[in-house]
Amino acid sequence: MRVMSDAGLRELIGHEAIVLTRYRDSKGIWTVGVGHTAAAGPPDPATVTAPMSLAAVSALFRHDVARYEADVRAAVTVPVSATEFDALVSFHFNTGGIGRAELVDALNAGDRARAADLFMNWRKPPEIVPRRQKEQRLFREGLYSNGGRATVYPADAEGRVQWSAGREVVLADGVI
Repeated sequence: MRVMSDAGLRELIGHEAIVLTRYRDSKGIWTVGVGHTAAAGPPDPATVTAPMSLAAVSALFRHDVARYEADVRAAVTVPVSATEFDALVSFHFNTGGIGRAELVDALNAGDRARAADLFMNWRKPPEIVPRRQKEQRLFREGLYSNGGRATVYPADAEGRVQWSAGREVVLADGVI
């Protein structure tokens, strides 16, 4: 059973970032860690009052990613490489759209080049375009873009991420 590689997990975290305390995402939803919301299951970020350790965030993230991996395995009916799988899970983690994406239809029909091109059908909001380009490159060329780096941000008590106070970390194998 295919799962994301360690490099793929680090890449995904590099796209998402890490917030060790609860925060409100762009839609006002309480979130913690690497994009974890109450919809993903316990813990409910609204009830998380103390900062989480990086190890706790890692375990929670790995649990959350398993659902996205399963969705990709169900949608894709052809064999894929590890980097293609990593790109598809990153795409789905961000969009939730693996089940309705034309890129999956093209991939399942054997047209990998068209599948790679179709990553760019998902480019709203405009700020997401660099991520889509990185996922496309990973899918097409097998090249990871973030160098195993991610940014850790604090958030204030009202759930506002302190973007200017972020610090870059290097994610080691097995840590995430």
